[in-house]
Parts: sequence; structure tokens; C-alpha cells
Amino acid sequence: MSAPDGAVRVLTPTGMLGAGFTESSVDRGLELGADVIAVDGGSTDSGPHYLGSGTAKTTAAAVARDLRILLRAAAKARIPLIVGSCGTSGTDSGVTWVAGIVEDILCEEQLDLSVATIFSEQTADFVKSRLRENAVHPLAPTGPLDETTVDDCTHIVGMMGHEPIEEALRAGANVVLAGRATDTALAATIPLMRGLPAGPAWHAAKIVECGGQCTTNPRAGGVLATIDDSGFTIEPLDPEAACTPISVAAHMLYETVNPFRMREPAGELDVTDATYTALDSRRVRVEGSRFHPARHTIKLEGARITGYETMSFTAIRDEHILANIEEWTDLFVKVFTGRVTQTLGLDTADYAFDLRRYGYDAVLETLDPATRPPREVGVMLLVRAKTQKLATAIAKVANPLMLHLPTPDMDYLPSLAFATSPAETERGAVYEFALHHVVDTRTPTEMFRTEHRKAVTHD
Repeated sequence: MSAPDGAVRVLTPTGMLGAGFTESSVDRGLELGADVIAVDGGSTDSGPHYLGSGTAKTTAAAVARDLRILLRAAAKARIPLIVGSCGTSGTDSGVTWVAGIVEDILCEEQLDLSVATIFSEQTADFVKSRLRENAVHPLAPTGPLDETTVDDCTHIVGMMGHEPIEEALRAGANVVLAGRATDTALAATIPLMRGLPAGPAWHAAKIVECGGQCTTNPRAGGVLATIDDSGFTIEPLDPEAACTPISVAAHMLYETVNPFRMREPAGELDVTDATYTALDSRRVRVEGSRFHPARHTIKLEGARITGYETMSFTAIRDEHILANIEEWTDLFVKVFTGRVTQTLGLDTADYAFDLRRYGYDAVLETLDPATRPPREVGVMLLVRAKTQKLATAIAKVANPLMLHLPTPDMDYLPSLAFATSPAETERGAVYEFALHHVVDTRTPTEMFRTEHRKAVTHD
């Protein structure tokens, strides 16, 4: 089945820049006529640390490896490359970090590509000014925002839609490196620029956001979506993988509150009436997606420091303790808190700790209670306090307990096994997400700042 005239083909090589993909899969996408390469550079999936600290989850070498392949491909095919949520969380430092890697590659490869960087970080003063104008609204289950919370945030970003990216492309950018953006905005931009219906454009963008995750082999590589006036077709770039109606439709369950509706800055995607049809053994056709425009809003994400954390990890193989692991845990908590008060003069309000039993119930705890004694259990103690020194001092109080604490009926001291020496590992500042709000916008691009670097001509 050939693509209709006016269709746009979006190549998504992987679900996250730096995760890796085969160069042959990108070549396959170019052979199929890709009009744009769109790839996500991060998310909030890995927790608040990366936003709070302004650092990246991925290593520079992995990001550079992926970018080198994609920049070569974009230059070869003369199509745009769009990267969103640069540096994991889309902070200004993350955008600058990725831009530096791109700059080096362009010089090394002698590629004449114009680069636009879009910065999405917001100042506390801006957020507070909009808060005073009643233009900031909470998203469930968050409550109303106060200025103290805004001031506590180390970094605040606004999650852009497609509009700032489109503006950068229209200004001549070949490569767009965006700060925090919706995963879908990256793939939806070119179809929307070319006048294709918003329903298929946003729905296709949602399906391809994680690359091969919508296929029968998520590890095989990326996908190509062909969007046209009445819907879109999606196929994997790896010849051994396949898209099926179930694998494609199931991706609407991923990271959504409602599998039929999903909010974007400009409105809401509605796939209630969408149909998923297998064209052959590898390709799926989707039709019936709609998009309902709404008041334009930008989601705010912010993170703040909640303290400093020290970790200690030991392992239990003693059969008697394992048969009475809950009794042992209760005893540990009682003895530990008592000794902290006795030794350091601290009340339980002065610090926080978490004891996780890996191999027993550490992941789901009471949501999925253990039903039989485990073979072995790894016990992780996380201590959080207002300073790193204090967190470590508290964790050290637990050291003898994590090495030799017996249950009350034992007439010997068991020997547990610390995973590391020293037993305490200082994890530094610990962050939490503090903003889950949206702000009304006057224009879709007002909260974002774009800089252009012109292509350099090589002899």
C-alpha cells in the first residue's frame, strides 16, 4: 500500500536518546521516505533527581553515539531532526549539554546543519506572578500552589507543545533541540505544519513516542508512522518485528490516565472511535482519531530538596530470621529508633528512614503480600536528614544491627552480609516533585526562548 500524496512519514528510532538503536534501522526509515526524525531525550520516569539537580540520566558517550547517526541521517536525507526534553528533564543545562555534543559532532563530521535550541526553564518570579493572576491551576491530586513551594524548587520547567518547535523550523532550523516537551509534540510537529488533521497527527505521535514499544519486539528498534488526511499507518523498522492491532492500540494504555483521551497543551486527543486494522503481517492502519481544541495551558514541573540521604545495604541468609522476617523488621525499627534517640538525642521527627526488604516485599509491599519464607532477603536502609553528615551518623547507628541483630528467641548472633565497605553510601541531596500544575498561556510560545546557530560552511 503506497502512502497517499501529502502524507508525512515520521521516523522514531528509539524511545529515548542514548538508549541505542541500529544504524541499519535508521537507514531503513530513510529508504521508506522519512520526512522527519523525532526522538525523545528524557522524561520524569526516573524520578525528581534529574530535574532537581539539572543533570542527565544518560551518559554523554551514549547520547553522542545516537546523535552522530541521526545527524548524519538528517543531513543525508535533508530532513529535520527534532530532540525533546534534552538532558532528561529539559532544564536549560540539559539543552546546553546536548547542544554542546551536537556542536562537536557537526564539526567532526563537517555537517552544515542549522541548530535551534529551545529553553523551557521558568523563573520562580514568573511562576509567582502568574500565580497572583490566578493563572496557575493544580492537576489532580495536587492541591493549590503557594509561593513558598515555588521558591523551594531548584528547577522549574514548562512542558511545551509543538508550537515552539514549529516556530524554530519555520525560522530555518535543521536541528531542533528542545527543553521539556510532551513526548508527542516532537512527532506531531511536521504533520501539523503541513496541514494534516490534528487527530491522526497526535495519535500517531503518541503511538511512536517510545519507538519499538508498540511492536511485537520492543528491543528491535524504532518505527515509522505515515500520517495522512484520514489516519495513519505504522510499521517497525526492523524486518523481524511486527506491529499488530493489539500492540499498537495497547500503547494508549502507557502513561495515560484515560486510555481513550490524552491532554496536550492545545487540547485533547480522543481515540474513542479509533479503529486498528492489520494491513498485512507487519503494518497497522489507524483511523477515527479526533482532537478537541481547548484553552492552551503549559504544565509546570518543579523539584525541591527534601534532605540528604545515606544508604546501607545488608543481606540475610539466616533461615530462622527469614522465617520470622516481619518480627525481625519490627524489632529492628524499635531498637534502631531507640538507639538513635539514646546516642544522638534525636526524635523521630528529626529524620526519616525507610527499610526495604528485597526478595520479600520491597517492590509492592502490602499491595502484594509475601506468602512464604524467602530464600534470602536484601535489606536496604535509607536514612534522610537535613544534612548529609547527620544522615550518615544515623545510618552508622544501624550498622551493628544490620550485621548481627537476632530475633528475641535466638541464642546466637547471626552474621548478615553488608554489600559494600564502607557499609554506608552517601547519596547526596534527595529531591521530590513539588509542582504538578498548569499555567494559562497568552500565546503558545511565550514561555520559551529560542536561540539559533547558523550552519557553518566547510571548504
